[in-house]
Amino acid sequence: MATQLEQQLMHPVCEEMSEFSQTKVTVVGVGQVGMACAFSILTQHVASELALVDVVADKLHGEVKDLQHGLAFTKGMIVKGDTDYKVSAGSRLCIVTAGVRQREGESRLNLVQRNVAIFKGIIPNLVKYSPNTIIMVVSNPVDILTYVAWRLSGLPKNRVFGSGTNLDTARFRFLIGEKLQIAPSSVHGYIIGEHGDTSVPVWSGTSIAGVSLVGLIPQIGTDRDMDEWKDLHKDVVESAYEIIRLKGYTSWAIGLSVSTLAQSVLRNQNAVFALTTLAQGYHGIEKDVFLSLPCVLGEHGVRHVIKQQLNPQEVQQLRNSAETLADVIKELQLPAPTLE
Repeated sequence: MATQLEQQLMHPVCEEMSEFSQTKVTVVGVGQVGMACAFSILTQHVASELALVDVVADKLHGEVKDLQHGLAFTKGMIVKGDTDYKVSAGSRLCIVTAGVRQREGESRLNLVQRNVAIFKGIIPNLVKYSPNTIIMVVSNPVDILTYVAWRLSGLPKNRVFGSGTNLDTARFRFLIGEKLQIAPSSVHGYIIGEHGDTSVPVWSGTSIAGVSLVGLIPQIGTDRDMDEWKDLHKDVVESAYEIIRLKGYTSWAIGLSVSTLAQSVLRNQNAVFALTTLAQGYHGIEKDVFLSLPCVLGEHGVRHVIKQQLNPQEVQQLRNSAETLADVIKELQLPAPTLE
């Protein structure tokens, strides 16, 4: 009901529209990663409405108020938050960052059992209030938990994806660019497979200005490479562990990565990113594992998977990555998938 001031100040012209918003985003989890995602989405003007959900009420409401007090300095946006998933109703995109934090020296795969139980309380609630939503999983281990989210949600495979190796790819491009004194955005190359220790650097497809690096140095990135490039992928894998050792967690880069992915969905940009998606049927992978492949991302989620021309060594590394994930998945107790 309108207040007396509202009635005197404004005359209504139309009724309130449907709760569903084409640009409403929900972020589940207000830890460092969740808030980095929320802040990036807010400052980059990606969404018109942002909803935050967490089980820790005081932390949640404090973060919501802090963001709300900055709205005078941003473009028009609504920020809400609640411990009740009802606040997420009508979301076009739901981003899940909740979960227990990775410990120093802990592999992402060791996190899985501690986080699956949490997802059982999150995913069904998101789908309940936003049945038409797209779900992006950021929580680690992201490949396993994206698979878990897909199984728990009952949504088609295109509408459930993970942030995957998009950040690994950014680190890969940064390190190459740093060595060559070229902007990371001008380096074209991908890290695929698991977001973690068994990820695969696609040196065969890495180029700058259309010039293939393998074409210049055939052994680049391999054990036969006598130059410094062979250690670059190791540096990519160890980057997260180093940051966790130094500051306790990673946040800003993943926040920027997620905001960029959200923008591609909400604005139907159809940009290509290395994302966690159902990999069954690609490169000889037979099991229904989720791992990262270059994907076209638009308003319906994952629209296409790019058919990369991998060399035999890269194909074998990718299959090994898939087997590592499959070994974990077979231990999970989850309902059978209902939709493709």
